[in-house]
Amino acid sequence: MRPALSLQLGQHLALTPQLRQAIRLLALSTLELKSEINEAVECNPLLELDEGFGEAPAPAEPAQADAKEPEQSTARDEEGSSDGPADASSEDSWSMDDAWGESRSGGRGSGEEGESAEARMGSEEDLADHLLWQLNLTPMSQRDRAIAIALIESLDEDGYLRVEFDAIAEAVADSYKVKVEEIEAVRHRLQRFDPVGVASRDLGECLDVQLAEAGESAPIALARRLVREQLEALARVDLDKLARLMAVSPEDVAEAIALIRSMDPKPGAAFALSTPEYVVPDAYVLRRNGDWEVRLNNDLMPRLKVNQTYADLVRRCSREDASYLRGRLQEARWLIRSLEQRDDTVLRVAQAIVSRQLGFLERGAEAMQPMVMREIAEDVGVHESTVSRVTTRKYLHTPRGTFEFKHFFSSHVATRDGGEASSTAIQAKIKRLIDEEQTSKPLSDSKLATLLKAQGILVARRTVAKYRELLRIPPSHERVRRA
Repeated sequence: MRPALSLQLGQHLALTPQLRQAIRLLALSTLELKSEINEAVECNPLLELDEGFGEAPAPAEPAQADAKEPEQSTARDEEGSSDGPADASSEDSWSMDDAWGESRSGGRGSGEEGESAEARMGSEEDLADHLLWQLNLTPMSQRDRAIAIALIESLDEDGYLRVEFDAIAEAVADSYKVKVEEIEAVRHRLQRFDPVGVASRDLGECLDVQLAEAGESAPIALARRLVREQLEALARVDLDKLARLMAVSPEDVAEAIALIRSMDPKPGAAFALSTPEYVVPDAYVLRRNGDWEVRLNNDLMPRLKVNQTYADLVRRCSREDASYLRGRLQEARWLIRSLEQRDDTVLRVAQAIVSRQLGFLERGAEAMQPMVMREIAEDVGVHESTVSRVTTRKYLHTPRGTFEFKHFFSSHVATRDGGEASSTAIQAKIKRLIDEEQTSKPLSDSKLATLLKAQGILVARRTVAKYRELLRIPPSHERVRRA
């Protein structure tokens, strides 16, 4: 074999730097894109913010001040507007300013005494802080105190101890060599701290500790026996069976179950500090003269332009400086063009989604149409992967709530007349049927499937069960327990 030169013809796809940049910007969320723009302005002297854009909004303009919290706002708007068609008169007068104004008045703004949200969040204590404060007030040896601190730091968000005692012993090994019995003794003391039941191993133990602290009586004694011996059977709430197992009357069992329900199964959950993820809608759906109009939310997005002063220097400065400035000028123009293409693509995808989901805007979730990304890609004239990037972490504000673009895509189920029904619409129908059911006789999954079949929707019982679980609705035997 000898080295030799040869020519070969072939085709391959090469991504130019401009195309790579456009694809990367398309996948960014609004907040990430704003950060990207600010960084570009700082690094490139040829870029500057266009006057009138990207500035801090005045207090009198609530339309540019806050961001929506998607899950909470969606649930709130759905409850208030999904039962019937939207009022045309109110929709005609609806605007982006109105939407943001409602968000500010209904959201978590300043406290009653003018305290900022950051100050309130900073002053909140989590479960560990609350337990450590009580520990400092409890007489205890340094050895036991070290064990207690290790136990507190090992609790999960619900207040349960999920780690083994070996891990606790290892955590204090540098200072003390402790035994399992010592750890268990300190754990029992922690279980009596507020909230009662923390540091428990499982649900039964947690409820048992809380019941023990509630006092001494026959119903409490029976309740403690139930959580220790028949915890799994309690979920089925078969009073007669439990009464036979416990050798008591069904009335006594019912009283004991009422006591158990009054206990807290997750004592640490009330101290969980969760920071909500706020988002800015990328587009709005407005009702204008009876038609639905889609607009991009450009109020909070900085606008870029080329710094003309530096651009004019390209012709007057030295060759080396001119080369540097020409490179920055080209980067600035690429970025501005990529941002324009991104806005155009997001707008066209939002318009295509709205045109296919007019039923949802008019009548609510039960009118949602089945839709896949391939259909939107064909409508817009782009690749399906482009639609996937556009619909990821992009949000659409509608009179019925703020939803991620992906919310409008769903699989379909066949109907009796040969058509298709969206899985989202079916879930909405299931929720409505359950909301309207008799609390003394809740609908089973089989009955729900039968009722949907009567409406022309052919769906199996297991599919109903899957949709019900997605809605976080308990099964019928648990719903009757709550009646």
